[in-house]
Amino acid sequence: MIGEKFELGVYSFGVAGPDSDGDFVSTAQAVRNVLEQIRLAEQVGLDFFGVGEHHHERVPVSSPTSVINAAAAMTSSITLSTAVSVLSTDDPIRLYQQAATAAIVSGDRVEIIAGRGSSTLPFPLFGYDISDYDRLYAEKFALLLAINDRDRVSWDSTIRPPLQDALVVPRPEKPLKIWLGSGGNPSSSVRAGSLGVPISYGAISGTQENWGKLGEIYRQSAAEARVAPDRLEISVASHGFVGRDGLAVKQRYHRHEVASYALANRSIPARWEDVRPNYSPGGMVFVGEPAEIAERIVGLHQCLRHRRHFLQMDIGGMPHRDVLRSIELFGTEVAPLVRAELGSR
Repeated sequence: MIGEKFELGVYSFGVAGPDSDGDFVSTAQAVRNVLEQIRLAEQVGLDFFGVGEHHHERVPVSSPTSVINAAAAMTSSITLSTAVSVLSTDDPIRLYQQAATAAIVSGDRVEIIAGRGSSTLPFPLFGYDISDYDRLYAEKFALLLAINDRDRVSWDSTIRPPLQDALVVPRPEKPLKIWLGSGGNPSSSVRAGSLGVPISYGAISGTQENWGKLGEIYRQSAAEARVAPDRLEISVASHGFVGRDGLAVKQRYHRHEVASYALANRSIPARWEDVRPNYSPGGMVFVGEPAEIAERIVGLHQCLRHRRHFLQMDIGGMPHRDVLRSIELFGTEVAPLVRAELGSR
């Protein structure tokens, strides 16, 4: 949004199991580690922390709003958000109520990023059919927006009984900011633009130019729907890590990326040379020394005109102490460089 400062932050799904130091992290400790990350992110001056949703023993944060409620009570300035809530398998009323409660506790620092999800695990867990993937999301997202807009809702739907003047409480002091989360499907950019809602891209591969083209699809769809430009916002969530040792930290993070993808039965090339472009200027994995990361975020901004960029650092058994050090460098060294360049654009 025009006039707002460029924001930087971190996101996490929690990391459990053995780490690369040989220590074992329980699912309970993984949740506590996320809370420690949030506390540190605020202390070093970052603007945002997103809490993701997964349902895997190695990625155990399955209830983002629960973590956000705890974080809301122990922080004072950082913006907190789901990143993302898997709305296709959630109840939009309950999601709104939980986020609204956290917003009240925090003093209106809570947002929702609602997406369809990158994993099929929640569908059988909650009794949904994966073939209804998009229909569930479209109808639930529309209902979530309606609930946020007014405290009493009447609603007809193909996926639930109708609502008749239903009261949804509690209500925070102002409406929640609700983002549409997208992994890069062009139809999601069209949907967000047509609805006039902010879009958050999960951009972990591809090129800056390709993501810039999606941003243009988003803006063009909004223009065709006669949505005012000042309603449009773009944020980017990507893999990233900040270290002192250049190439070595990139190669190390790549090994953790390989392990992370394997948990979801997906794969990326195991050879460093095959993924080097994604870790280089123009790519979408933001790992390296502070000056390089700042320069690359600014470069993406020139293509995409996003106003928030947040990184997932704790992937594939990355030790918690190393994640904390990366967050510290991101806040104390990367953020000042980015803000000096972009200011309040």
